[in-house]
Amino acid sequence: MTYKKLQEMIEEHNVEYVDFRFTDPHGVWHHMTLHVAVVDEGVITDGVMFDGSSIPGWKAINESDMILMPDVSTVVLDPFATQPMLIVFCDVYDPTTGMGYERCPRGIARAALNYSNQQGYGDSVSVGSEAEFFVFDDVRWKVRQDEVAFRLGSEESPHSSNDELPQGNMGHRPGLKGGYVPCPPVDSGHDLRAEMVSTMMEMGLPMEKHHHEVAPSQHELGMRFSGLLENADQVQIYKYVVKNVAYSYGKTATFMPKPVVGDNGSGMHTHISLWKSGKNTFAGNQYADLSDSCLYFIGGIIKHAKTLNAFTNPTTNSYKRLVPGFEAPVLLAYSSRNRSASCRIPYSSSVSGKRVEIRFPDPMANPYLAFTALLMAGLDGIENRLHPGDAMDKDLYDLPKQELVNIPTVAGSLREALESLESDHAFLLKGDVMNKDFIDAYAELKWQEVEAFEQTTHPLEFEMYYSR
Repeated sequence: MTYKKLQEMIEEHNVEYVDFRFTDPHGVWHHMTLHVAVVDEGVITDGVMFDGSSIPGWKAINESDMILMPDVSTVVLDPFATQPMLIVFCDVYDPTTGMGYERCPRGIARAALNYSNQQGYGDSVSVGSEAEFFVFDDVRWKVRQDEVAFRLGSEESPHSSNDELPQGNMGHRPGLKGGYVPCPPVDSGHDLRAEMVSTMMEMGLPMEKHHHEVAPSQHELGMRFSGLLENADQVQIYKYVVKNVAYSYGKTATFMPKPVVGDNGSGMHTHISLWKSGKNTFAGNQYADLSDSCLYFIGGIIKHAKTLNAFTNPTTNSYKRLVPGFEAPVLLAYSSRNRSASCRIPYSSSVSGKRVEIRFPDPMANPYLAFTALLMAGLDGIENRLHPGDAMDKDLYDLPKQELVNIPTVAGSLREALESLESDHAFLLKGDVMNKDFIDAYAELKWQEVEAFEQTTHPLEFEMYYSR
């Protein structure tokens, strides 16, 4: 899209505001809104100044000026704004160098794509992501020295079966781990999800389906694959729409991986394939009709998995999900048959459909950083011909202990993931995709979360220890 096309869109929709949006290291979307009266060609070519010192993990106060450089190809109408408004994705630039800011997640994703192309691995990277989420009617929490608690309210929860509700208690709700694709009225979120999907399609997302997930109050919307950068952008829109549609229904949505104790958590299974000159390089004549390069890619994912967890599972809550017994893929193996493997090969009769599904990421991940880290680990596997060994077509959850001992696992905590990032990050530095400054700054942010979590007394500790 050119500036002229942007102006035509502004006139066609009587747009009053243009919202310049960018993503911080945590994956949170931020915005700066300009009235159309000041949005001229200079703004599009020179960008919008803002204070980067207020963004976690970015500039210091004495070097705070930064530039939002709009990517006008991403312009889309915001369906939630009262006054007509356009959204435009931005990369962050450093005004002192005139170059992309080295800690900008979107810029890091661009660098990874350039590296893949320059090294001859693939001129495009296809990514499909499946972000699950929970929708509640009410959420409350308190963290003080003298009181730590949270409470979730959901009419779909099995715990609501004896509640007196304003409209009466109809009794139709999923049981524990009983929420996978039931029909209404047990599935009370059908219309909510349908509106989310329709809104996303209006915003240009390639949506396909929606359904209820395994846990009560848990949902998933199906989105088609796209390019790595495009898919990361689409994940940001996906999250924005989910939260705002839920809000409009008087409900609240969360992408926390494990908000509910004792039931399934939310993942973001991520499908990846490499393409070169229009051909899928992951198709071949090896296991499950994969190529050697695809197997090496999987080998890289398995080798660097604990480091990847720092980006794909970046919260302390992430590791409440990554435990056996709740369909979470904790074992680092690959298979075309079962979903217990961390790297699954989905069935496809088409050459173009050959891909690897990495199942341990969760939707709290910054999509730009998570997809970049997965790509760089896979490329390291291709470069060093890291074969992942034999596939594991057994149900990994039922393996005897003597066999489990030989299968590596994902990190068991954010602390372990950050310790792995500290010792194993050379693959992320290749091609200057990431640099040590960014990795250190990102790790410092995450260590703050680890320390806050580890130093806070938990209510369960009172139950276990108070009277001993």
